[in-house]
Amino acid sequence: MLRLFRHHIPFPAIALAIVESLFYFSIMYALVVLRAVFWDHDIADVRIDLWILLTLTAVSFLVMASVGMYNRDVFFHMGTVVSRGAVTYPIIFVANSVLLFLFSLVGFDQASLYYVICLAGVIVAYPVTLLVRLTFVEVVNLEVFRRRVLVLGIGDLAIKISGLTQTEDKGHFVVVAYVVFGSETTPDEGLEPVLGNDLLDRRHALAEYVVEQQIDEIVIASRERRRPEGRLGKGMPVWDLLECKLLGTQVTDFDTFWEREAAEIDLDVLQPGWLIFSDGFRIDWGRQMIKRTFDVAVSLAFLLFTLPITLPTALLVKLTSAGPVFYRQERVGLDGQVFPVLKFRSMREDAEKDGVPQWAKQDDDRITLVGDFIRKTRIDELPQVLNVLMGDMSFIGPRPERPYFVESLCERIPYYNERHRVKPGISGWAQINYPYGASEEDAKRKLAYDLYYVKNRSLFLDFLILIQTVRVVLWPEGVR
Repeated sequence: MLRLFRHHIPFPAIALAIVESLFYFSIMYALVVLRAVFWDHDIADVRIDLWILLTLTAVSFLVMASVGMYNRDVFFHMGTVVSRGAVTYPIIFVANSVLLFLFSLVGFDQASLYYVICLAGVIVAYPVTLLVRLTFVEVVNLEVFRRRVLVLGIGDLAIKISGLTQTEDKGHFVVVAYVVFGSETTPDEGLEPVLGNDLLDRRHALAEYVVEQQIDEIVIASRERRRPEGRLGKGMPVWDLLECKLLGTQVTDFDTFWEREAAEIDLDVLQPGWLIFSDGFRIDWGRQMIKRTFDVAVSLAFLLFTLPITLPTALLVKLTSAGPVFYRQERVGLDGQVFPVLKFRSMREDAEKDGVPQWAKQDDDRITLVGDFIRKTRIDELPQVLNVLMGDMSFIGPRPERPYFVESLCERIPYYNERHRVKPGISGWAQINYPYGASEEDAKRKLAYDLYYVKNRSLFLDFLILIQTVRVVLWPEGVR
């Protein structure tokens, strides 16, 4: 994986984005040339504005990324690629058309020509993309392109790693073997192949195996850090691991490996010591200033462009049910401070007439007809832009929860209060990776993503979350 600003991006996603962008640029370039040949009949006078083609290609890439076309769970599933691509390429045409219109306002006299080129381009690019992805999936799934991993341990942590290899995309790695460590004897589930203790009992055996099997990485996936009496030494095979490290093999603990591969933090094994000594949680006045500038700029632009949506929504909410347009609800923000969050009212005015906060339920009868639509499309969240401008929230961050639930969750879920080390957000890493949560278990799963964001936050990660929020709006999952 490539690590950019502490966030890991899979090499296959990067390679696919580059390949598809090159194809899209080539298609557009070829269409400009073909038009000159068959329409103007004079290739010598053809005018090719490379900067326009590059800009249109960049917009195409951003749209593809924003709808999740480079997420591994999408591009390894051709059925999803076909259906989502049918929506994505019309969006690309609209986005490119808007861009060309803006260029025409500043004097670009070829805009009308490029409208036609863009339309033809997306029509051609859609089937080409399907062919590229079919080929790409076959190539990427070849074992030679995946890291070879040796796992020390056969317990529950090893089983979690095995689970990552059972996904449709087969993960970014292949487990060559699992090694018995400590008091572990028999794996709880079908791990294979499992190697015995001889790799750890005999000096240099581990290094010999690593060289022979061309192991790229050793993962310590055992809760034990000591071995039973009677075996060579006590504790981790430090000298053997050091020898492997010096041979060029990466040695990684389970927490770091899981954070990198799953883009979340495993709360079941998390220890304060790992948080203390691992990279992340960096913050300074410069980052804060950039973050605040980002929030204000994005919020103002968002507020302006969503006026055609927010004004009719406010009118519909007022006309279709009794009560105010906006719903103010106390939420927990930075450092545990409580603030009123703004939302379009989507429930009856007496939704909590008994005064006891409730999780939203599937097919909740408290939700109004208009409210059902604006919740599913996330329109009810739009007034929170005003919270961002007031400084109570950030555009990107963990979702703020109600004090009643926060108090309960902090008592039941370790590290839950740590999500309040940053400002809450309208969108966030948990929101784009996990569907709507309405239970304690959901809150724990979302916390795993929230802590990943708090630990690795950056303007780059904020931008990735921002553009992928489009996917959540177009293809809502678990909305209630």
